[in-house]
Amino acid sequence: MNNKQIGTKLYNVGVSYKKADVETRSAFSLSKQKQITLLKDARSKGIDGVMVVSTCNRTEITGFAKHPFELISLLCEHSNGTVEEFVRFSNIFKGSEAIQHLFNIGTGLESQILGDYEIVGQLKQAYQLAQKYGTINTYLERLMNSVLQASKDVKNNTELSSGTTSVAYAATQYIIDNVDNYNSKRVLVYGLGEIGKNACKNLLKYTHNTNIHLINRTHSKALEFADTHENVAINTFENLEVEIEDAEILIVSTGAELPTITAKNIKKDKRLLILDLSMPENVAKEIKSFDNVTLINVDELSKITDKTLERRQTEIPKAQKIINKHKQDFAYWLDHRKFTPAVNALKISLQSIQEDEINFHQKKIDGFNAEHAEQITSRIIQKITTQFVKHLKDENTSVDQSIEIVSKIFNSTL
Repeated sequence: MNNKQIGTKLYNVGVSYKKADVETRSAFSLSKQKQITLLKDARSKGIDGVMVVSTCNRTEITGFAKHPFELISLLCEHSNGTVEEFVRFSNIFKGSEAIQHLFNIGTGLESQILGDYEIVGQLKQAYQLAQKYGTINTYLERLMNSVLQASKDVKNNTELSSGTTSVAYAATQYIIDNVDNYNSKRVLVYGLGEIGKNACKNLLKYTHNTNIHLINRTHSKALEFADTHENVAINTFENLEVEIEDAEILIVSTGAELPTITAKNIKKDKRLLILDLSMPENVAKEIKSFDNVTLINVDELSKITDKTLERRQTEIPKAQKIINKHKQDFAYWLDHRKFTPAVNALKISLQSIQEDEINFHQKKIDGFNAEHAEQITSRIIQKITTQFVKHLKDENTSVDQSIEIVSKIFNSTL
């Protein structure tokens, strides 16, 4: 840690689906621009090491602070959430708990639908954004690399993510389970972010519906998607209301901070099923009062379970074993990093003594073999520093006291 981090600890603070409903999570949700502003603000306040992730299931800040309220304040200042709401619905993890929490998120153990790996991509994006704006320190860089490596190992070596289960898939499953003659219904997908794309792909893969329509505010992205997927018709944003009028099912996956579907977009007598996959919610609450509209949000969709999830439950111990291995590797790196400055300083002090002694004996002893003397004393130095490292790693050792004593002995600053 550098001087800015003296007296600080690693914290993870935020709200998630475990305590907060969709409305509360929406209040704390951060758009990409707000995330950027938050990171810049954190850096200007001297917070060294911070990243933020905001998805439909959680908004969390991971970073170093003297007190978690420093991070909580950042979250409340840059979102629409209040400190009072945070206190009621928040999670605060410190030190090893924060590390465990990140590993659980990165491997799908903390996903609202167990094993849902959409969070991994979102976690990578959060990490890359923090890197871009200079708020990732060496500690967080190593931790995130360990988390992402664990994520890869869990995905490749367990069946925790086997089958297809995600919010985007749950939308298709809901339609299959609850809509009669769903293959003949006209479906409109509005919004082509990652979840919107997956929703389209799942409809094409798991139904025989050939009446799927797509609108995206950036029309070129819709054209690009349609070029590689058959049975998808596209229209322009200007024709949104016309498409909604013709649709029987509307899937909303836009990423706006305010509702993109309001009462003005839908006629009051229109019969329509709306699946809102957005966070914050992008369908206005007033539409719930429409007699012929059924509105389903991400929390309701996440309750959909099947045998896939039962199978995933049995894979949790395997995933935890893999996580523990990567946590141990990270802990080893952390210990080594913590001791390195002191060990290097001790080695330099010993090498200085070595050089002085060899020079002294060269002048005093005829035929003195300086090369042999250097080889022997270098081995002794290596053995001393190795023993010093073992001593520092002993659980009964007071590291600070040991370094202070050695520093006094060699009259140097370790």
